[in-house]
Amino acid sequence: MESASLTSLANLFPCASSSPICRCPSPSEPKKIPPARRSKASSLKATCALSRRRAVSELAVLGAVALSMPAQAAMSEPDIIRYRKLDSGVILEDVVDGEGPEARDGDLVQFNYVCRRANGYFVHSTVDQFSGESKPVTLALGGEEMIRGLKDVLIGMKAGGKRRALIPPEVGYISETLKPIPEEFGPRRSLLSHAKEPLVFEVQLLKIL
Repeated sequence: MESASLTSLANLFPCASSSPICRCPSPSEPKKIPPARRSKASSLKATCALSRRRAVSELAVLGAVALSMPAQAAMSEPDIIRYRKLDSGVILEDVVDGEGPEARDGDLVQFNYVCRRANGYFVHSTVDQFSGESKPVTLALGGEEMIRGLKDVLIGMKAGGKRRALIPPEVGYISETLKPIPEEFGPRRSLLSHAKEPLVFEVQLLKIL
């Protein structure tokens, strides 16, 4: 089976030379060559083999160059720091900066959010994905009412700002009483069923009250 595969690959390049004198014998031709043409046939066979090896070698070089081009292009681009990791283990990205004063520990804030699993699976949102109607959450950044990871995300944000963050379970829903959490039974159950895995929050701070 292996020899058949190698033969089929070799037949892709029966003769790489454009010279009219380079002609590889086809399988239908007789294998016996008259003595008078034996030396000439051997010469043609060697030329074809050399041309085939050269063609394969050139293709390999071209392939290696093509594969190396994206890596070289990436190396030439300047380094851009898009994400940062907090001491709590939260990894966040500033999407929109917002305006005005920054939210601080103890502030009462109003915000919308979308919660997804790390694989992108939708869990819950304060914004209806069909109607666009929103039910913002109002919570204090002080105390123990809010999950710690989301509190870390909101602190430092400005009104109108947006952040995307990966919150590890250690600073997530370690208790079923922590907020924000859906009021409806189905969404609440869905959220708590994924409480032991990292969750992605996309947060928009609406205002600091």
